[in-house]
Amino acid sequence: MFAAATKSFVKQVGNGGRLVPVPSLSEADKYQPLSLVVKKKRCFLFPRYKFTSTPFTLKDILLGDREISAGISSYQLLNYEDESDVSLYGRRGNHIVNDVGINVTGSDSIAVKASFGIVTKHEVEVSTLLKEITTRKINFDHSLIRQSRSSRKAVLCVVMESIRTTRQCSLSVHAGIRGEAMRFHFMDEQNPKGRDKAIVFPAHTTIAFSVFELFIYLDGAFDLCVTSVSKGGFEREETATFALLYRLRNILFERNRRVMDVISRSQLYLDDLFSDCYDKPLSMTDISLKEGTHIRVNLLNHNIPKGPCILCGMGNFKRETVYGCFQCSVDGQKYVRLHAVPCFDIWHKRMK
Repeated sequence: MFAAATKSFVKQVGNGGRLVPVPSLSEADKYQPLSLVVKKKRCFLFPRYKFTSTPFTLKDILLGDREISAGISSYQLLNYEDESDVSLYGRRGNHIVNDVGINVTGSDSIAVKASFGIVTKHEVEVSTLLKEITTRKINFDHSLIRQSRSSRKAVLCVVMESIRTTRQCSLSVHAGIRGEAMRFHFMDEQNPKGRDKAIVFPAHTTIAFSVFELFIYLDGAFDLCVTSVSKGGFEREETATFALLYRLRNILFERNRRVMDVISRSQLYLDDLFSDCYDKPLSMTDISLKEGTHIRVNLLNHNIPKGPCILCGMGNFKRETVYGCFQCSVDGQKYVRLHAVPCFDIWHKRMK
C-alpha cells in the first residue's frame, strides 16, 4: 500500500524526471541525501531499474576520514492529498491487493486515499560536492565496492535529493463496487469484514528520492553523472587500454602533423630564398677565392657527377649542381655538393 501511494505521488509530481518512489516503508530512512543505493536492471523485458538501499553513505566508501563538506538545503515543496480509484483488473490493483491483503469479495475496485500533507524537499549542494570529489578517491577494499564491481549490471548511485513528510500521515484502502453517482456504492449484506485497511506512519518519512550515478575509474577517482546521458559503472581494464591506445594515436597524429607543418614551412622558406638564384647564369665573378678559406670547385673535373645540393636539393624539387667543397664532409662522404651562389656561403657561415 505504501509503495502504491509513493508511485502515485511520483507519477503526479515528478513523472518524466529523476524522482524515484520509495519501495518500502521499512527502508524509507535509508534514502537520505548522500546515502548509497544500488541500481540494477531487472531484465531485458523490463526497461525500468530496481533500486536497492544500502546501509552506507558516500563518505563510507572514500579513502580518509574527512567528512564531506557539501551542505543540504531544504524547502517546502507542496501539500499533497490524493484520492483515487484503482481497478482490481489492473496491475496496480493486483499489487495493492497482494500487498495489503484486503478482502475483495464482490468488489471490482479499490479506493486509495493518501494524506501526506506538506512535504519538504532536501537536496545536496551539487556544485560544492563536485569541487570536493576532485581530491577524493574510492576505497576498493570496501565490501560494497567489491560486490558491486564483480557485477556488471550493478551501478552505484548517490542519493542527491529526498522528499519527506512533515507530519504524521495516513494511508487507507477500501474495496467496493463502482456506482454511477458516487465513487462507491455498498450493500450491507454484501459488505463482509476486511474491506478496509489503513496505516499511519510518522513524520519525516522519505517518500521519494533522486540519484546521481557514480562512474569509478581504475585509479580510484570517480565522477558524478549529473546528466541522464552519462552512465555510471566501473571502468574496465579493456576500456582503459583502449582509451590509452586512442590517446597515444592522437598524440602521434598531432606530432606528425606538426612535423609536416615544419617541413612545409621550411620548404617554402627555401623556395623563397633560392628562387632568384637559379634564373641567373653563373659567371666566374660569382666565385671569389680567398687564401685560407674553403674553395669552390667544379666536381666534374674530379670525375664526380652532378647531384643534388646538400642545402636546397633535398626538397620536392631536386636542385642539382656541379659545384662543391672538398674541405667539408658529410656522412662519410669526402665532399659536399653546394651551389656556388648562395648555398656555398650560407653553408660555411653556418659551419662557423
